[in-house]
Amino acid sequence: MIVVSLFNGMNTGRQALENCGYTIDKYYSSEIKPYAIELTQHHFPDTIQVGDVTKWKEWDIEWSKVDLILSGSPCQDLSAAGKRKGITGSRSSLFFVFVEILEHIRTLNPNVIFFQENVGSADVKDIGIMSRALGVYPVRMNSELVTAQLRDRYYWTNIRTKETMFDIVTDMPEPKDRKIMLQDILTSGTTTEKKHKCLKQSSSRPAVSQKSLLHRNETTGMITLIYEGDIVRVVNKIEMCRLQGFPDDYCDIIDTHKAGSLLGDGWTLPIVEHFFTFLTFEKSLECVGKKTLNKNCG
Repeated sequence: MIVVSLFNGMNTGRQALENCGYTIDKYYSSEIKPYAIELTQHHFPDTIQVGDVTKWKEWDIEWSKVDLILSGSPCQDLSAAGKRKGITGSRSSLFFVFVEILEHIRTLNPNVIFFQENVGSADVKDIGIMSRALGVYPVRMNSELVTAQLRDRYYWTNIRTKETMFDIVTDMPEPKDRKIMLQDILTSGTTTEKKHKCLKQSSSRPAVSQKSLLHRNETTGMITLIYEGDIVRVVNKIEMCRLQGFPDDYCDIIDTHKAGSLLGDGWTLPIVEHFFTFLTFEKSLECVGKKTLNKNCG
């Protein structure tokens, strides 16, 4: 399989494919954040870094052989937590670069598979624009089914689709609810919350004081508090990894704030694995018939 991953972040797409047992021949990553590239190359040194997505016409890729293109285009202008500039905002409009690349590949390989994710709080008009550009409407899925966080997201893909009276829609069943609660993933302390509020870039950055942290919780409602006796804290690096379905040590080579930035912007690993179990690409020999190799090996 030859894969192109745009806005690659911490390389969740590659990890999901590997966990599902697929053999990767070449994996091209478009990413500009230095510590995201550092983490990617640490886990997968053979990743081919191609740089800025807006310069895609300069990339040395044999586009006709690309099997799968992944995109997690920026959500800052779409999210309810942002300024709501919409899909034409300076960050979120990069979605249309993904569309350009996808259309280019389709002229050479009409069977290319694509996978696109974005935030669940996006305006319905923006979702409509994105869906018409891709030729398929998304499925909406929340990470609370497979992890201990609330993370509402839209996913567009042609991995599996169905036609309705008027449209083509992403036809993906929800994964089984694993019933993982926030308390289950804490390294220490207790919480009054059943699930962590959506993990964000700022989730790893505590307030200057406990009083300030409590104030932020009361006024914004967006901070999930963990109690250690008389101490109040936010999630640590291990807990953030668990909230996105990664092993505890996955972000060991970067500091907590960088890990929070990547995990907060990234995909939920078990959700992506769920989508990829429906791919029809041939799996590696090590995976075939050996479901004990990985819990997600289908």
